[in-house]
Amino acid sequence: MKLLLDESLPRQIGSRFPDSFETRTVQRMGWAGRSNGVLLRLARTHGFDVFLTADQGIEHQQNPDYLTMPVLILIAPRTRLAELGLLMPQVINLLIGKLENSFYRVAV
Repeated sequence: MKLLLDESLPRQIGSRFPDSFETRTVQRMGWAGRSNGVLLRLARTHGFDVFLTADQGIEHQQNPDYLTMPVLILIAPRTRLAELGLLMPQVINLLIGKLENSFYRVAV
């Protein structure tokens, strides 16, 4: 499964996924500073399966009826690796299940 990690997440969070997941950051793809809508279109065009972000506003910016992939929103008191890392078991459980093109909120 190919995952795109938004720039709102620490880059090191990609190392928290099992090897069966291919992770890339928005920065590594050269897409930093792009709007969420543009990122989602680019992600789909480049074969990504899921978009992960800490941007809680994305749900209000994007119409869920037009999502082309699942979007996981990681919610923690701060976007530090130590705090977001606590969410990883929930995130991985979601990812190994059947996801629809919808928003999924993962919180501490």
